[in-house]
Formats: sequence, C-alpha cells, structure tokens
Amino acid sequence: MKSCTTTASNPFLSFLLQIWNSGSYDYSLETSRFLRDYVVWEINAFLWISLITITCLLTHKLFKLFKLWTQACKILGPPCPSFYGHFNTISKRSLTELLSDSHGEYGSVVKLWLGPTQLLVSIKDPELIKEMLLKAKDKLPLTGKAFRLAFGRSTFFTSSFDKVEKKRESLASELNGRLLERANVIPTKAMDCIMAKLHQIMGKGSIDCKMVSQHMAFTLLGATIFGDTFLDWSKATIYEELLMMVAKDACFWASYSVTPFWERGFWRYRRLCTKLKCLTQDLVQQCSKSYKLYRHMDPISHNETVNAGMEAKVGSKSCSGIFLQDNFFLQELNGHLNTREETCGNIMGMMFHGCLTTGGLISNMLMRLVTHPEMQHKIYSEIIMARKGSGERDQPNVENMPLLLATVYESARVMPAGPLLQRCSLKHDLRLKSGVLIPTGAILVVPVQLVQMDDSSWGNDAGKFNPYRFLSKTEKISGSLNMDTSIAGPAEELLDKRQSSFVLNDPNENPAFLPFGSGTRACICQKFVILGVATLFASLLEQYEVRLHPGSKTNSKPLTNDSIFQNFLSPEIVFVRRNN
Repeated sequence: MKSCTTTASNPFLSFLLQIWNSGSYDYSLETSRFLRDYVVWEINAFLWISLITITCLLTHKLFKLFKLWTQACKILGPPCPSFYGHFNTISKRSLTELLSDSHGEYGSVVKLWLGPTQLLVSIKDPELIKEMLLKAKDKLPLTGKAFRLAFGRSTFFTSSFDKVEKKRESLASELNGRLLERANVIPTKAMDCIMAKLHQIMGKGSIDCKMVSQHMAFTLLGATIFGDTFLDWSKATIYEELLMMVAKDACFWASYSVTPFWERGFWRYRRLCTKLKCLTQDLVQQCSKSYKLYRHMDPISHNETVNAGMEAKVGSKSCSGIFLQDNFFLQELNGHLNTREETCGNIMGMMFHGCLTTGGLISNMLMRLVTHPEMQHKIYSEIIMARKGSGERDQPNVENMPLLLATVYESARVMPAGPLLQRCSLKHDLRLKSGVLIPTGAILVVPVQLVQMDDSSWGNDAGKFNPYRFLSKTEKISGSLNMDTSIAGPAEELLDKRQSSFVLNDPNENPAFLPFGSGTRACICQKFVILGVATLFASLLEQYEVRLHPGSKTNSKPLTNDSIFQNFLSPEIVFVRRNN
C-alpha cells in the first residue's frame, strides 16, 4: 500500500510504470513529449524558487539599509555633499582634520557617510570611548581580510572577538608572565646586534630615522620571539625587507570585493607572500633545531631552568636557550594549533603589527631626544645613577628609571602609532550611556591624536612635550608635575639628586591615554613593549648620544594644524659614542 502511494505521488514514475505494464512498444512520441514537459516544469520551478530567494535576500538587505539610515539620522554630523557621502571630501583633506572640525561643531559623537551603505561614527569623549571599547569587541572585516591575504590563516588577527579570545588570553599570559621577567635581557642583546649593523651603515654617512627605528623594532621582536637564533640568522635582512613589502600592499589587494585573479600585480604579490612564508618556516626550523640541540647538550641545566621559573640574567646561559624552552609559538607547532600554516600566519602577523607600532614609538622617541637634548642628558644621568646602584655587571632595571619611562609614555601620547583606533560590532547594535544608538556594522573610530592632545584631559600644556606630567612627588604635596621642561629646572634638579622623591604615575588611569587601545581588544603587549623599548634606549643612551646630522633638513618641532600634530619629516641622525 505504501509503494502504491509513493508511485502515485510522482507523475514521472507513474507514467513509466503505466507504459511498462501496458507492454506497448509504440510510446516514443508520448515519452519525448512528457519528458519535454517535465523538464520545462522543473526549470520553471527552479526559476521561481530562485526568484523568490533573490527577492527575499534583496528585501532583507533593503530593510537593513533603511534601518541603518533611520538609526543614523539620530546621530549628529555634517550633511553629505553627494550620494557617495564624504568620500570625496576625505580624499582631499585629512580625515583627522575633518573629524576635528566635526567634533568642534556637532559634539563628542559625530557621524560621517563613507558611502550610501557605509557609516562611520567617531567618538571623542574619554568616558564614552571607554564604554564603547568595552562593548565593541570586533575589528573591521577589512583588517582581518588584509592579514589573511598577506600572512595566511591566523587566530590572532581575525575580526570576530569570539574566535580570537582564547588565543589572546594564552598570549597575554605568556607575555605578561614569563616573558616580562626577561624584558630587561632581550633588548640588551638585540641592541648589540642593532649597533653592529648601524656602524656599518654609519661608515657610509648618516642614518634615516624611520629606517633605523623600523630595524630596531624588527630586531627587538625577532629576538623576543626566536631568541639568539634570530640574531644569528643570515636571512634576517631579506626577511625584514620582504615583510614590509608584503604588508605595504595588503590593504590594497584586500579592498577588492572579488579576488583579482586577472591582475598580474596580484600574482606577483602572492609570490612575495609565498616567499615570506617559506622564510618564516625556515626560521622556525632553525629555532627548533637550536632548541633541541640545547636540550641535548645540557639537559640538567634545562631542567633546572624550568624548575627555577625561567629566570634570566645577563651572565647566564644563552638567551636563546633560556627563551625557547617554553616558547609560545614552538608549542603551537608541536600540536597546540590545527596546522603549521596558522602558526606561521600568527608569527608574520605579530612581526608586522609589532614593527608598525613599536617602530613608530621608537621613531618618535628618537625625534624627541634629538630635538630635546637637555632631556636626553637627564635620562643619561638617570641611567648612570641606576647603573651605579645596581652594580657594574648587572643589567639596571628600567623600573628604577621613572624619567625614561615617562619619556616613553609621553612620546606615545604626543604622536601615537596611528591617528585612529578602529572597532565595530558585527552582531549587535551598541547603545551608549549617553543615549546614542550605533547601528550594527558601523565603523567606530576614536581620533587618538585629538583625544591625546585635548586640553580638557591633559591641561593647558597638552600640545607640548612634557614627560614630567607622568611623574608625581612622594612628599606631602602630591600631584602631577604638569610643567614645561624649559621652566622646570628646580624640579629636574631634584629628580637628579633624589630619585626616590618621584614616582611614575600609571598612564592608564587617564582614560584619554590610548596609544595601546583600551577595552576587550586592547594591546596585550603593552607592558612588554614599554619595558622593552625603555631597556633598548637605556642600553643605547648609556653608550651613545643621538644627534641630528648637521645637514639634515627638519623642523625642531612637529608641524601643527588646528592642534593636530603632523608627523616629523624623517631626518638624518647620527649616533656618537660617549667617552665613559
């Protein structure tokens, strides 16, 4: 009975059985007619289903677009000059300048249309920024696409926070735990390697500030991740150049909605990416061999080092051997991640991102030192005092150098690595405590330069380079020393004579301090980068004085336009050895 019911429900099978049971051989005409009608019926059904599906999808997109327009109408901002929004305006002037004018006219939360379907919302109020960065956990899809195109699969640089949360926690534990204990050792060894190369370049003349800053950051990160193996690697120079070339064009090729297979330049770019990946794998293999050789040659020392909590001293074994015993990325290669490709993507992504941000901080720090020689002299005096207090052989702890650390913080405040801090919410609308509702998928930006140069957050001297704003007295009269270095003579003499009378303030207590971001996607390497850069400069300034090249063309102060700081021209600098 069930078989008969099934047959009756299918006209095609019913027709075939009817012909079969009739025993007739003259059915070719009827069969062809029925098959033609059946094919036409199937095609019509498919077309109707496709039409209904496409209509539903377009209706859904249209509904989301109207919802976006409706919600965006409630956010203040300049009117759109055309159907394409403010895109043409941004192409003619700096986005930071446009946001500065918009915030001055419309308040702390403003909107800009980058196109008919792309909304940008900028927030300048520090308290609203703190709230937004806690709620908006995702990064822009274009960022994740660019990293994936350039470096392959990576769990550290995906847009969705849910996919990267656990891996960020693991990396933060590694960086802020065992690696932080060695932050005073790694930069010192890297500095020796850096200066050896710079001496070769200085033999031909002066050095470009941005170039040397990039090389310093690259060497520091390489030594941090791979130890001495990286410092001895013969292909490090080629790797640095290739990494910068690949990263330079990543956003351009990622901006294509469809992968541009028809472009020859795209395939040349992909070959560069493949070569970079091969070099990364070669470096990892060299690192693994060095680690296995160290364990084989000295297993007792290896076990003692592990049990002792990986304590590193200048006079101990090779930094490479100590560092790589519990190396985070080598553990991943041993099975903590699904594929070796993903680990290489994480390494390349961290190297590029670290070079970009750390290199910018080092470059700004060098510029501040050469344009403020009196500050460089005071930091040098502080380093010498710390050296005398810690002994001749021991590496001085930069935590005992408050002026040096304050200078690092102030350099990061005055000129952050990037002008904008970008976030988005891919799944939910965001409602701020001020009542502003930000639609799903909108680009959320924080104009870091404007926030960190705002008088309401940093005082009347916000536009001046003043590291003393991050220092406080320990006497009864406490508070920040918001004074210009040119008029702060008595306090500076006191700093030189009585180091213990000043303490370093926590810059993160001010919500307007955002060079490392804030909230759920804040930079997890902040502590390590600050200590690493400070140790790097402690090693550098103890032996060398940084000066502008006599023939270098640069302004002594950064250019300003409506309280917006513009980048220094990259000058030529020289390192002059001190007569200690």
